[in-house]
Amino acid sequence: MSGDLFAAKRGVQLRRVEPLAVRMRPRTLEEFAGQGHVLGEGKLLRRMIAARSVSSLIIHGPPGTGKTTLAELVALATDRVFVRENAAAVGVARIREIIDGARTRLEDGGRQTVLFLDEIHRFTRAQQDVLLGDVERGVITLIGATTENPLFAVNSALASRSTLIRLEPLSEADVIGVLRRAISDSERGYGAMGVSVTDEALGVLATLCDGDARKALGALEVAVLSSVRPDRTRPVIDAAAAQESIQRKAVAYDAGGDEHYDAASAMIKSIRGSDVDAALYWAARMLEAGEDPRFICRRLAILASEDIGNADPRGIMVAQAGWDLVERIGMPEARITIGQVVTYLALAPKSNASYLAIDAAMADVRTGRTVPVPYAIKDKTVKTAAGKSAGTAGGEAYQYAHDVKTQGAAGAVGGISGQAYLGVEKRYYEPGERGFELELRARLEAVLAERARFGKA
Repeated sequence: MSGDLFAAKRGVQLRRVEPLAVRMRPRTLEEFAGQGHVLGEGKLLRRMIAARSVSSLIIHGPPGTGKTTLAELVALATDRVFVRENAAAVGVARIREIIDGARTRLEDGGRQTVLFLDEIHRFTRAQQDVLLGDVERGVITLIGATTENPLFAVNSALASRSTLIRLEPLSEADVIGVLRRAISDSERGYGAMGVSVTDEALGVLATLCDGDARKALGALEVAVLSSVRPDRTRPVIDAAAAQESIQRKAVAYDAGGDEHYDAASAMIKSIRGSDVDAALYWAARMLEAGEDPRFICRRLAILASEDIGNADPRGIMVAQAGWDLVERIGMPEARITIGQVVTYLALAPKSNASYLAIDAAMADVRTGRTVPVPYAIKDKTVKTAAGKSAGTAGGEAYQYAHDVKTQGAAGAVGGISGQAYLGVEKRYYEPGERGFELELRARLEAVLAERARFGKA
């Protein structure tokens, strides 16, 4: 048997044992699913490839969106040598070897080289120092892949020299297209087996994979291989078989990365917008993914003051009680308490008036002239130490609020005098016109009117 024939047969055998997701990797950009925002006609990466002027790239996004495959296709479409390494495992010596090979190819009039680094967020400073100079000179084109946010996880020197490409989870339609291609492909997929997969089964796989094509193909492979019978009856995959093959849905969530903050932000903004169902979904997504329920409670407590405030003063009490109970109960029962807090806050009247008021006052403290404490309301010990007492030349006397008889509507508040408590005229708190702040607005207006009667508004 000749070496070429042996190699060819070995290649066929290897393809047979490779997972379906590996066999079905796109071979051309036309087969690449989704990502129209960067690969569509006239979009950035498509233009770079067409001009054969691809610079260093950092491709980031969730698992199963095709980061590695896209890097390979970029090298193929621009006729460059493709070298793949993992940033966590490659050493400085290996990097120098790759650079030397790339330089030699260029000096001999050969092709340019693409160095693909998976998990580029693990790239060390020493590795970076060896590589950066040759990246800048064009000796090598660097393409990195990461599931992290490169602006936070990747060395700033690398990020600043690269074009950032964000890949999004595939749509259900994109995933179904990938699955149909695998079912019909006789060479790499199941076309020769005559596999039949119902539309309902495809829908189950496309939904539960959460935009991860690799996960969908893995589940399809399990479903097909577990349905093959000795009599070689044509395998039929229905919705039940698909559900069983993909097992329990694994929620796409990175507890220390973008998903952690994005989901929390989505919950907060949904509550602020009074969309109770959306708020419940985002809270449930975090809980289902294993998020610390105390983190959720902390965000809810902040929201209760920031977005509800005095429009419903009970909101902060509900949030506090929920936090206390979650600490005592723990999961899974704590989900019930969190659900109660989320629904109450989402449907409570909203106001950020107290939030704006304290920020405005703090801005005055930071940027304005420091206002001295008026003499009348200084600590009694301080006044004595200065050799002065209330009612003397040191300033006006302190008026004990409980001794003041308040007139009109301000009587409901009581103790309103003409005492100067700040020494300058400022207005920070403007109660809103929702919920309990309507009552507070009426009280404030009555108080201001009473103080104006003393000429000390």
